[in-house]
Amino acid sequence: MSRAGRLPTIWLFTDERQGDGLWRALERLPRGAGVILRHHAAPDRASLGARIAAMARRRGLVLLVADDPRLARKLRAKGLHRSITTTSIHWFGRMQTAVAHTLPELRAAEHAGAALVFVSPVHPTRTHPGARPRGPVRVGRRPRPPRGPGAGR
Repeated sequence: MSRAGRLPTIWLFTDERQGDGLWRALERLPRGAGVILRHHAAPDRASLGARIAAMARRRGLVLLVADDPRLARKLRAKGLHRSITTTSIHWFGRMQTAVAHTLPELRAAEHAGAALVFVSPVHPTRTHPGARPRGPVRVGRRPRPPRGPGAGR
């Protein structure tokens, strides 16, 4: 258990390319799964977020909003996902997750208090064209950031 409470073990990251498949995916998620509203480029992100939030509440899903604390509060999301770990976004008292592509980003996410860090990319993906996937074994062996007084200084 983290200070954020019980964390979902299944997560869906929303994306503009999902189209209507997003709604089918949300319907198929098990109760207690997590949903991260990305859709950064959507001109109607707030109204799309409201639809997703309503579905998440109805289905018992945990909703986080990427990079927008104001929208997260408006949607009554359970927390905030930080796509850019070096940006200082504070979300006190709520769940906070982050993404890390490098060890310094992983350290920054932990320093910022992320309850969960998604390491990316693990497998080849369209969202990171040309990026060398780390693979599950390499990710599993990734060193943990140092903890305790003076760690990482």
